[in-house]
Amino acid sequence: MMYFSRWKTFSILSVCLAALLLSLPNLFPRASAPEWFPMRQVNLGLDLRGGSYLLLEVDTSVLLRERLEAVVEGTRRGLGQATPRISYTGLTAQPEQRRVQLRITDPAQRDTALRIIRELANPVTVSAGNQQPDMEVAAGPDGTITATITEAGLRAKATNAVEQSIEIVRRRIDETGVAEALIARQGANRILVQLPGVEDPQRIKDLLGRTARMTFHLLDETANLQAVTAPPGVMFLTGEQTGERFAVRRRVEVDGANLNDARAAQDSRTGEWVVNFSFDSIGTRRFADITRANVGRPFAIVLDDRVITAPVIREPITGGRGQISGSFTVRTANDLAVLLRAGALPAPLTVVEERTVGPELGEDAIRAGLISLAAGFLFVFLYMGFAYGLFGWIANIALGINILLLIAAMSLLEATLTLPGIAGIVLTLGTALDANILINERIREEVKNGRSPLSALETGYTKASGTILDANLTNLIAMGFLYGFGSGPVRGFAVTVAIGTIAQMWTATVLVRLFTVWWYRWRRPKELPVIEKPGAGLVERLRRPLFRIVPDVTRIPFMKGAVAGLIVSGMLSTASVIGAFYPGLERGIDFQGGIIMEVRTPEPANLPAMRAAVAGLETGDVGLQRFGDENTVLARVPAPPDEAQTQAIVNRVRAALEGAQEGLRVLRVEAVGNRISAELFQGGLIALGLSLLAMMVYIWVRFEWEFGFAALITLILDTTKAVGFMVLFQIEFNLTTIAAILTIIGFSVNDKVVVYDRMRENLRRYKVMPLRDVVDLSINETLNRTIGTSMTLALAVLPLALFGGATLAGFAWVMLFGVLLCTSSSIFIAAPIVLYTGAKRLRPGLAAEGVAEKKEVATS
Repeated sequence: MMYFSRWKTFSILSVCLAALLLSLPNLFPRASAPEWFPMRQVNLGLDLRGGSYLLLEVDTSVLLRERLEAVVEGTRRGLGQATPRISYTGLTAQPEQRRVQLRITDPAQRDTALRIIRELANPVTVSAGNQQPDMEVAAGPDGTITATITEAGLRAKATNAVEQSIEIVRRRIDETGVAEALIARQGANRILVQLPGVEDPQRIKDLLGRTARMTFHLLDETANLQAVTAPPGVMFLTGEQTGERFAVRRRVEVDGANLNDARAAQDSRTGEWVVNFSFDSIGTRRFADITRANVGRPFAIVLDDRVITAPVIREPITGGRGQISGSFTVRTANDLAVLLRAGALPAPLTVVEERTVGPELGEDAIRAGLISLAAGFLFVFLYMGFAYGLFGWIANIALGINILLLIAAMSLLEATLTLPGIAGIVLTLGTALDANILINERIREEVKNGRSPLSALETGYTKASGTILDANLTNLIAMGFLYGFGSGPVRGFAVTVAIGTIAQMWTATVLVRLFTVWWYRWRRPKELPVIEKPGAGLVERLRRPLFRIVPDVTRIPFMKGAVAGLIVSGMLSTASVIGAFYPGLERGIDFQGGIIMEVRTPEPANLPAMRAAVAGLETGDVGLQRFGDENTVLARVPAPPDEAQTQAIVNRVRAALEGAQEGLRVLRVEAVGNRISAELFQGGLIALGLSLLAMMVYIWVRFEWEFGFAALITLILDTTKAVGFMVLFQIEFNLTTIAAILTIIGFSVNDKVVVYDRMRENLRRYKVMPLRDVVDLSINETLNRTIGTSMTLALAVLPLALFGGATLAGFAWVMLFGVLLCTSSSIFIAAPIVLYTGAKRLRPGLAAEGVAEKKEVATS
């Protein structure tokens, strides 16, 4: 165990060197490297570098409506052109039932009508080499015919629409010149768009929010424009500019999909901005045929169900070129040209979630994160060195390499570092030394039991290894569920903590052991510097621990307070559960939905003027409050019932605030729709529930069922009390605090695994010792490790609470409370439950009450 071959030593040092080399590119700009060099770096998230996060949803209901309208129009045309003409009544589209229905008046024509309608079906692929029609056509006994769109047909159309929308969104954003945009599918019908460096994404949202489907139609000059409903085959549309009403035939004569190019230009005669377009060969031929056959008739250009213009055809247009005019500015003309070049979306896109961070706020976040990281590192570094002497300083060296490994792994994965990700790195500082504390405490015990230096080192590492693995696997389970059910930056937190956990297990059990072996071979000490030595010189004292949090040998009868601990814990958890419902948790925007805008003014904010400006906007109750300092204001707006109105409300509130105080800057905008917030809330609760269950199963498998049961009950009590803490201090319940609670769960199980592992060891070692004494002895023996790990975690997280900024303050305070909570629950909740549930099975034949045999304790 304490022997390292040359190849093993070389491999370990190679890993450290590779980590250094992989981390170095983060110190240089990406553009400074030659093209052939694989420049892999950690990407800064939008909350650090500034930019916009948009979650778009494809409105698949429009696809069904359009398909049904196409079937209605095709049926009308097909039955009307049949020889003889097929008479029918009641031709209607019924979107609720996904069908088109009509009644054939002559039963003898039913079969012909069925054939014509079935020809309107489109084939869809349901499996490899297997196709079927996208609609089922059936006839009733009374001559009724129904054409129903199948589930497979609708699903295939929706899938194709999302894939096509992603490509069109990519082309539209590329046309605007935004660099490094991320466009990816999320779920069944959503598209994730990240726009780094885009402080105001309004133009992008305008471009993405328009379907931009351009079609060319003939007008029905015989229709009564004053009628309430349009005649069959006709639709009433309004003009884009004038608001004039047009009777437009539903039949599409030329589709905008046949456009070849579109460019903004100025008309040489009038000087106004226009959009010149050209067709491909199919569109050119079709356009020429239509204009040749309809000279003297009005021809409407329709964009997204609005008539842009409806000029009269003066002569056949055979060149495949045309012009769109209509009071354009240079920007609107260019935007329309971009839309037409990129192509029409198959269905409208709605922004269901938006998070925009200005670069100023991103710089503040980076500064706060670095201060927290540096302060946490310093606190933990000094604590470990002074508490564990030489082996503590060696652990500190490994801690630096641990951070290096974390950065290297994130660089290799080109992971995105977010503000919660920085919190994850800070958290890694606190948990990374847990394994070293376990090992050092074990080595100290073996030295005090009289083992030789080499034997103490060997035994310490051997006995601690299993506990380290168990304790850290539980943390990985929690992060796995957080990643699986989390969203956005919180996933970055999960990735960071998971990588840091794996790295710290390796550094503690392999790298630190290598450094220790080197030191041992160099010095060949007669005793290990793990015991305090008062009166020694400064150098010798620094090599040894300077203090102990608690004495090495304590005989605190913790189980005397078992009943009181369980009663108090139960009462606090009950009060917390009641508080979660009344007055209730303060849900953040992630779980409640709504709009948050953080603004900053050059002078102290004029709240009365701002409140007056937003009072008459009809957007619901707009809450304004100071946020951090007197120049920063946070505006909260409830989520509208219709998510499509969210962006319009954001624009109105923003304009009102900017008009209320000159020089106002919008630092951050977050808009989350009701459906998204409900999904995030459900995902967060599922992550919590599954984490509790998975950890219980893990402990159940690794230990006896009593331990698994005790862990589950304790975790539930710990979680409820954490919720109660949030209710008491009105800390927002959001994805970040969910991450804190999951981390608390992982840490809680980590601590309990250490105590349980010692209990199991003592149960085997002391065959006749009563269970109550075994529990007390195990807690006392692991007390220094429990408090030491809690201390390092608290020292790492405290700077985050003090300097991390408002975004992470809730996370940090919940974590600090959780550290205190988990430390006490291991002693006063988990241990008593094991005592009372395992009295008969863990110690058959012995009473739970009793005193250990003095002889057996003395020999220990």
